[in-house]
Amino acid sequence: MRHRQPYSCRGLMLLYNLGVTVLSFYMCYQLVSTFWSGGYNFYCQNTYSKPEADIKIINALWWYYFSKLIEFADTFFFILRKNNHQITFLHVYHHASMLNIWWFVMNWIPCGHSYFGASLNSFVHVVMYSYYGLSSIPALRPYLWWKKYITQLQLIQFVLTIWQTACAAVWPCGFPIRWLYFQISYMGT
Repeated sequence: MRHRQPYSCRGLMLLYNLGVTVLSFYMCYQLVSTFWSGGYNFYCQNTYSKPEADIKIINALWWYYFSKLIEFADTFFFILRKNNHQITFLHVYHHASMLNIWWFVMNWIPCGHSYFGASLNSFVHVVMYSYYGLSSIPALRPYLWWKKYITQLQLIQFVLTIWQTACAAVWPCGFPIRWLYFQISYMGT
């Protein structure tokens, strides 16, 4: 893109952001309704302990894992629009590591305590991608008041996920303790 003009991508970005918003809402709804109705323990939930709920959680987490691949498109939109300042170390680190982490989760611990961070992150993505989608329509930009709260919402997500994961480390239930330590340290980074 060095010698090219930036592309607008407005229509494509609107569809992309709408699609990610709908997918995030679906995942959030599935995860929250399943852990609530399935009797999952908030403080620590072992893997493979509630078969019907576990299957639903695994299916929702598979979509969550797949969404990490879809979210790589953010970087391509930055490149096409020549918004290189948005391609930061944190952006690349987050997108590259999340795909790898969730590959591991889906292969070894695809249910149980894994639901919580994905539930919160899906909710945050509903808010964030709906904002991005609506902001791609210039006439709506003046009415979008919640941009300044998105980062605060993300920070609350990190704190709650670290706290909930720490609860599982303090009151173990059979969920792999090394994974809990890894998750806490990753969230810290």
